[in-house]
Amino acid sequence: MMNLIIQTHNVELTDWLRQYVEKKIGRLERYLPDIDEIRVELREESTRSASDRAVAQVTVRSRRAILRAEERTGDMFASIDAVADKLERRIRRFKGKRARNHKRAVAEANTLEESLAPVAELVEEEIPEAAIVRHKRFEVYPMDAMEAIEQMELLGHDFFVFLNAETGQINVLYRRRSGDYGLIEPVIA
Repeated sequence: MMNLIIQTHNVELTDWLRQYVEKKIGRLERYLPDIDEIRVELREESTRSASDRAVAQVTVRSRRAILRAEERTGDMFASIDAVADKLERRIRRFKGKRARNHKRAVAEANTLEESLAPVAELVEEEIPEAAIVRHKRFEVYPMDAMEAIEQMELLGHDFFVFLNAETGQINVLYRRRSGDYGLIEPVIA
């Protein structure tokens, strides 16, 4: 059963707004039935442009994927509509890609691992003292490198931490400036 969590910042969560979110975002379950949790964040930001103040961000967690989308408009209801539409498109693309590319992904994962360039050693520099401002915990699922690339693209991130199904180790996939990918495989010293 899907768990819908609605968080607000500078927005009053009225019954009407809650029902609207449940109706619009709840329909995503039709497209991806194994959704475990949907986290909706609604916030009003004080920006110069009134057309970007209402922000709706949605994170969908299922066993196979984590999808995230954000939309900014001048009206909260329009932001909710836009983010729901964006997620529907991403879910369709995700499901279509998985169906078309499953066999090809296994073969490409092997060639990807061979073509990845080794990661250069990091050079220590004098860095001013920094503070950790955010701490995140998340579950990692076993997957191959191609699935990790797909997840990273769905999230819109430049890196992705995953449990490599082939090695049983935590790996970090990242996008290089050239547009291809790198894979970091930590080794305990």
